[in-house]
Amino acid sequence: MNARDYNNKQMGDACEMLVAAELTLAGVPALRVPDLWPDYDVIAQPPDRGLQRVSVKSRTPGRRHSALGFDPDTCDWLAVVLFEKGNRRIFVLPKDVAEAHSTWPPKAKKRRSCALRFSRLRELSRYEDNFKLDRDPAA
Repeated sequence: MNARDYNNKQMGDACEMLVAAELTLAGVPALRVPDLWPDYDVIAQPPDRGLQRVSVKSRTPGRRHSALGFDPDTCDWLAVVLFEKGNRRIFVLPKDVAEAHSTWPPKAKKRRSCALRFSRLRELSRYEDNFKLDRDPAA
């Protein structure tokens, strides 16, 4: 039995709102797009660029979840919200960085879905809390 007080849809919606709020508070105005909007979840407007599409994925890593799938053709950024042992971590990666650290399924489907393993996020720690949408936050 699931001990959470919310379902998967509510968790996904909350994480989308959380990412939009964090981006906005960091000076990158953002909003969650309506339900059933195709491809991405949040739209953001950095002061130095055009609109940026953000796909938000949330997971509780464990035996059942070791990776998350996403389609790099449908977004500019991938926001990963992880819930581990009572802690919340948020990574905001440029789609090309997320794609470069992902694996591809052996049989291609209509869409270009790839899988980012949670273990790879250790290598990408510089993108944790990257709410300014910096392409290279270490610089």
